[in-house]
Amino acid sequence: MDRRFVLAGMALTLISCGDDPAPVVLEPWDPPAQPWVRSDRARLRDDADRVLVFRGINARVEGLFDVTFDDGRLPLEEIPAFTIDDARRMRALGLSALRLPINWSGIEPVRGEYSEAYLERLEEVVDLCRQAGVHVMIDFHQDAYSKEIGEDGAPLWAIHPPPDELLGGPLGDLEARRTSEQVLRAFAGFFDTRDEDTTDVMLQAAYFAMARHVAERFADDPWVLGYDLYNEPIADDRLLVDFHARMAAELREVDDRHLMFFEPNSVRNLTEMGPRASAPFPDDGGAYAVHLYTLAFRDPRNELDTVTLERLRPNVERGLTEASLFDVPMFVGEWGIRPDSPGSDDYVRFMHELFDETFTSATVWLWKENSQGSWGFHDYDPESGAFTERDAVVRAHARVYAEAIAGEPISMRYDLDARRFELVYEGRADDAPSVVYVPDAAYFAPSFTVRCDERAIEPTPPRDPATGRVEIVCGGPGRRTVVLEATD
Repeated sequence: MDRRFVLAGMALTLISCGDDPAPVVLEPWDPPAQPWVRSDRARLRDDADRVLVFRGINARVEGLFDVTFDDGRLPLEEIPAFTIDDARRMRALGLSALRLPINWSGIEPVRGEYSEAYLERLEEVVDLCRQAGVHVMIDFHQDAYSKEIGEDGAPLWAIHPPPDELLGGPLGDLEARRTSEQVLRAFAGFFDTRDEDTTDVMLQAAYFAMARHVAERFADDPWVLGYDLYNEPIADDRLLVDFHARMAAELREVDDRHLMFFEPNSVRNLTEMGPRASAPFPDDGGAYAVHLYTLAFRDPRNELDTVTLERLRPNVERGLTEASLFDVPMFVGEWGIRPDSPGSDDYVRFMHELFDETFTSATVWLWKENSQGSWGFHDYDPESGAFTERDAVVRAHARVYAEAIAGEPISMRYDLDARRFELVYEGRADDAPSVVYVPDAAYFAPSFTVRCDERAIEPTPPRDPATGRVEIVCGGPGRRTVVLEATD
């Protein structure tokens, strides 16, 4: 049993809460044996029924993000390697989940033949994350449908109608490719099942079979969060509802535990308006994996210069409304802004504050890259090929937040200036700990205090130096308030 999920000692816990001097006797909790994650259709929870919040990141990984060719065409771009050091650093920075893009073209380059080498590389990356304590969302990813005509996604045999022209690297025209006639035809040829052409039905069946093959391999792995069924699709939302429902049903035949993340039409990235579902998502393990890029791609009025929390709020709230109409939790699969954009630090801060306010899980874009504007946590030196961490970006994301809440959440707030974190929730009868992520001394403080209902918890619960996790017991029925505050 993983020691991170066991609270030592099963004796009754006594704590004093609020102004009541009488100790509260707490029942021993039953810690989860494995870090499985489930949905109750409103929030994500672990097997001990604690509410979970993930703050994670996306990473394109060499050997998985398939942008190379074997016919003489140049690669579209260089993709960074991924090692145990990456996984451990993510976890140390409070990035508890990795959204990991994989490509159909890498899994099934020849129809009906699955690449064992590719799947072994996927297993290797998941294992590295497991060692570091990072959950993995396996993301069936595409950009502009396929590397053959866009950036990544489907194999050549799955482009219908066949492309007019095969494209290669280097990739300097992605935006033009996204809206090219042959890319839009390919999306229609895959998604639009309303006409008499049955090729799209056959292609979807092949896609489902490919995804089932992957899901079967990871069905028993609790460190896998679940599957993002199709990244940034371009199709009518009515077609997507049916597509995602059928795909989830297919995967459930081989995997009955993992979450099924589904996305709206990628046009929502620009319009900030998504589908208004007329019925719940049919799978109880569904999650609405919207992408939130408010002002990141279009800022005609230069609002980023003076961006405010209230300017960013409506897009988050619309995402939550869209998720509620599907009767599933929202998990923001992508969000972010280029580090050199005006107001980027404030943008990141305000988005985190909105996620705190709504207990929203989210994975930011991106860990490392040396192309497409160099988003992410690292600078790249083309001469040495080295990546160097961007301290300003890390600092902008370095925040105290609750990863697991032993009760029903009411509010969560981190005051960056005061370095004070407050979590309020409706308590429960056992001594299950809430888990709070605390950045290291360079980004928070060398020491801190913890209070439960205004009473100091002594000795101060220890911070795990590898993960930043602090386990805090503040239980008992009624409203509970945990405050963690820097002391220097």
